[in-house]
Amino acid sequence: MKVAILTGGGDCPGLNAVIRAVVRRGEQHGLEFTGVRDGWKGLLDDDTFRITRQNTSGILQLGGTIIGTSRTNPFKRPDGPKMVMDTVLRHNIGAVVAIGGEDTLGVASRFHEELGMKVVGVPKTIDNDLSGTDYTFGFDTAVTIATEAIDRLHSTAEAHSRVMVCEVMGRHAGHIALHSGIAGGADVILVPERPIDLGDVVRHIRARQRRGRRFSIVVVAEGAKMARSKEATVSDSLDDFGHVRLGGIGAYLAKEIERETGFEARVTVLGHVQRGGTPTARDRVLATRYGVFACDLVKEGRWGMMAALHGDEVVAVPLVEATRELHLIDPKLFEIAEVFFG
Repeated sequence: MKVAILTGGGDCPGLNAVIRAVVRRGEQHGLEFTGVRDGWKGLLDDDTFRITRQNTSGILQLGGTIIGTSRTNPFKRPDGPKMVMDTVLRHNIGAVVAIGGEDTLGVASRFHEELGMKVVGVPKTIDNDLSGTDYTFGFDTAVTIATEAIDRLHSTAEAHSRVMVCEVMGRHAGHIALHSGIAGGADVILVPERPIDLGDVVRHIRARQRRGRRFSIVVVAEGAKMARSKEATVSDSLDDFGHVRLGGIGAYLAKEIERETGFEARVTVLGHVQRGGTPTARDRVLATRYGVFACDLVKEGRWGMMAALHGDEVVAVPLVEATRELHLIDPKLFEIAEVFFG
């Protein structure tokens, strides 16, 4: 059987490790593989190529994805679903392994449920916001990068007696902010799940000043919102999945902190640095486990399922359930973080 592999949505450390694992396991099952360039766009444009053990060798440690990615929703294109299914039939593709987050896998779920596509999913996103799995690969790398940045901000913040605001990714879930903030010893952590009360932030910073701590580190998720004002975004234009481009809350917050406290404040926006570079060992292992498991799902004909991590076990969950809602932060973990605020 010929199996297509695609990676959709934002790039993520560990994508190549999954591709490598699917192909390597697939050879043991006697499967043949086709790479789809740029996610679902490749099936719209009929842009595919043969993918083998040879051209997936040596990619385990590489960031990005050798087959490309895009934020493309075929269901937003005229005749898009038909074009995709025509490509699948034209190349005699028997199954699709879709590697992505809520949007990419949401499309996969629709193709399976509405058009009968034989598809299995692998959960990918640095945001860790995909329900159905405890962790997505790429998250650990993003948190590690953000934590290192926060460590570095401590020394410059202390040297200049400044408030340093570090804006991290995560969209509408605060996992990266919460985990990197705890690991990096942040003095305030602000997440989308809890509207920002500027008065509370100011009180934490002033409390530190009274104790002789002349600097503070504030970590804020890009999707966090002020309690009494509009969410800060770079652009109100929407992508194929109806998402705004987030960013700007860090600069807004630094300005407000400086105005309210009189303390000098600066902002650092980590942005796509969190997506790039080599994956951590944990992400390499998790991505490999997911890839092997997904290929086994193909072999067993368990369509419409996604590989997921429950505890330390990789299990199968229905795509329709895994993409139904966002996986948000654990309130109990945030309560632990609050112990160290101020």
